[in-house]
Amino acid sequence: MTGTGLDWIIQTADMGVTVYMASVSSSLELKKNQERIFSVLSSKKIPFKAIDITQQSENKDFMRKKAGNPKALPPQIFNGDAYCGDFAAFEKAIEMEKLEQFLKL
Repeated sequence: MTGTGLDWIIQTADMGVTVYMASVSSSLELKKNQERIFSVLSSKKIPFKAIDITQQSENKDFMRKKAGNPKALPPQIFNGDAYCGDFAAFEKAIEMEKLEQFLKL
């Protein structure tokens, strides 16, 4: 799975890593952060689903509710119903060599 060409929506997150992302954004930083997450997960062969919050507002609302932050912006990472964190927390987990713990694997 790559961060480009995602034209599908997953309505509910099954067990496993889910990345809530935005396919449409003017923020270059947001796009780079999403690509970084997809690249790391793919290189470590960690299966994940990407849910595009720009296609349906329900996905954005669901992401924010699950993250416990009404202003949360993508990318946000979950494992099943458990909130893992945002991009900064993802990067910190990599730096601390605790990615699997962060992702609740």
